[in-house]
Amino acid sequence: MPLYNPHATSGPAAKSSRLVINTFLGADLTSDPANVELTRSPDCENMVRSVPGKVRKRMGWQTVATLTGRINGCHHPKEGGLLIHAGEGLWKFDGETAQQVADGLADERSASWLLGEYLVIADGSRLLLWDGRAAAPASEHAYVPTVTIARAPSGGGQPYEELNLIGPAFRESFLGTATDTVYQLSFAPLDAAAVTAELLQQGGSRKTLTEGADFTVDRQAGTLTFKTPPGESPIDGQDNLVVTAARTVEGYADRINRCRVGILYGIGGAAERLFLSGNEEMPGRDWYSGYHDPTYWPDGGWSRLGGEDSGVVGYAILDDRLAAFKDTREQGRSVILREGAMADGRAAFPAVGSLQGYGAVSRWAFGYLGGEPLFLAAEGICALTSQDVTGEKTGALRSFYLNGALREEQNLADACALVWDGQYLLAVGEKLYLLDGMQPVTTNAATPYSERQYAGFLCTGIPARVLFSQGGRLWFGTADGRLCRFAADPDSPASYSDDGAPITARWTTPDLPAGKTGLAWNLRRFWVELASAAVTGFVARARVKGQWRQLFDAGGAARFFSYRMLRYSRFSYSCDTTPRTIGGRIRLRRVGRAAFAVENAEGEEPFGLNALALEYTTNGYVTGLR
Repeated sequence: MPLYNPHATSGPAAKSSRLVINTFLGADLTSDPANVELTRSPDCENMVRSVPGKVRKRMGWQTVATLTGRINGCHHPKEGGLLIHAGEGLWKFDGETAQQVADGLADERSASWLLGEYLVIADGSRLLLWDGRAAAPASEHAYVPTVTIARAPSGGGQPYEELNLIGPAFRESFLGTATDTVYQLSFAPLDAAAVTAELLQQGGSRKTLTEGADFTVDRQAGTLTFKTPPGESPIDGQDNLVVTAARTVEGYADRINRCRVGILYGIGGAAERLFLSGNEEMPGRDWYSGYHDPTYWPDGGWSRLGGEDSGVVGYAILDDRLAAFKDTREQGRSVILREGAMADGRAAFPAVGSLQGYGAVSRWAFGYLGGEPLFLAAEGICALTSQDVTGEKTGALRSFYLNGALREEQNLADACALVWDGQYLLAVGEKLYLLDGMQPVTTNAATPYSERQYAGFLCTGIPARVLFSQGGRLWFGTADGRLCRFAADPDSPASYSDDGAPITARWTTPDLPAGKTGLAWNLRRFWVELASAAVTGFVARARVKGQWRQLFDAGGAARFFSYRMLRYSRFSYSCDTTPRTIGGRIRLRRVGRAAFAVENAEGEEPFGLNALALEYTTNGYVTGLR
């Protein structure tokens, strides 16, 4: 016997009801459309938050300049402007035009940090320093450390500074004698570079002694032989001879030059030293610079972080601790925690713990949203929180609502991220995944992840290889060398195209049931409240029994007249700038489930969604509802 008999005298009575959706919190690309909350959408391509709880079509982008080679990085020097790494070149970019200022970079993605007097750029080939005028390898600016003081001519003395990995030169400070002419250096053999010496004079000045004229050098033995003894110091207790020489140790400089990821960190969490890692020949190690000095990399300033075969993917600072994120090859503990402290008068950064959790997969996807560090794992976008450090948790997933699409992406290791306008933006392929820090953060106990979840959106048609911001605007660089800037005026129709191409934007409701399982709907009316604009519109569709059908086209019903944004092809006499409710009668009978979509696919048209409303009746049970 069928569940529904039209001649039966009993059963649910027809009742007119209205469903209103006036809060839009973002996408849910993970749940079954029948289980998505009314405030979320299983398909809202190219829709973003306008104000919390409302959505609009994303603005478009325009190509501003095209450089030679793929865009590998954008760097912000102290003096303003931008330095763009494109192909193997470095370009100075003023927002409109570009001028090449350096070449010989690796054609790979790069990162940068401001430390001391320099902008430091790491591309995995050689560490570069930009001083405001030119870019040069860090080795050309390398600090020369004094490795020994109070040294006797025959040796000994007191260790003072460590050798510099990035440069071969070193100094030794001797306390001379009246008779000794041979002075032994700590290191040999020496490079062919000239050895120099400075001799302290009465009154505190120093006299420069030159190789060949004042002394000879046995480079194999590491000794200097003076024609006349340097003599005793004219100032009691003060070293009177300083020798500068060079000794290259194969592989020392490459330990730093081959790095590609880093962070500024120091004692108490201060941004006073640069930590670098990502050297694929030594993946489990990192190195730190001198105090506010990227020209000095002490040869003892390194750490082994977990397994040697598991690489450091990136860093984050949580409170005053430094967290190093290992890749998925690290067994057990994927985050290493360190603290900065002074030990015997020197900075030290010992490990103070490690955490189990998700392994990071992209070097370029670290950022801070709402005060918490975010990173990309194979499982999705994750956060490291203070509770993780105290051992209460081991990492939290923050992208449940986007994971249905995000986890299907290929090459997540190439994804890049930027925190901009209260959002974490993740570029993968030609898609942009957004976590919105301005929307309410929810806890979805119905999902496998009970952690706090950010509202999320998905935008398409954005071929970003590198994301960056300048002048309050969002930019991206592409694999074919273009520098592209997003529009900034949400009211202008000209803001809604991608290099002249139209943007398709839609909001789709979840599958809406008639209430109790098996109840039939008669759908009677459908309305859309649209933000008015000089040029706007949409098409409304419904999916019934698995098939999409058009309900109506809004045409120009929400447009108003504006001289500034006049489009004769879409002219309106209306002067009403308030939101418009558009829609009316529809006839869809005996429907078990339905979904509705409103879409704008026109070029140079804003599209802002304020509310959706549906009127329906339920009047019986049916079988085979869809």
